[in-house]
Amino acid sequence: MFHELTYDIKVARSKSGLTQVDCAHLLGITPSLVSQIETGKRMPTVREICTLSLIHGRSFESLFAGVFQQARIDLRERMGTMPDPPKHWIGRHKRQNTLNALADHLIDCDRKDHDA
Repeated sequence: MFHELTYDIKVARSKSGLTQVDCAHLLGITPSLVSQIETGKRMPTVREICTLSLIHGRSFESLFAGVFQQARIDLRERMGTMPDPPKHWIGRHKRQNTLNALADHLIDCDRKDHDA
């Protein structure tokens, strides 16, 4: 998953025509840190990911599509093995609504991926 993230960042930069020095300047970091991010030696911060999204004019999710795809796969798998909530837990109904909404969202994502 991390490899896909670094690859997506590098490809987005290359397609934009920006150099590592350009991106470093816009990110407020050194070119060596950009290189470390693109080679997978350093994970970008959330702020850097948001800035990269703005630089490349892409949504956070589209910029990191591979990561989101793996996250959806992992969520589907984990949802199938959710622990039972305590029997008399007051948040039981809200919990189920949240899980139902998440399942619906994952189905919508599948449809969008299939249509793309």
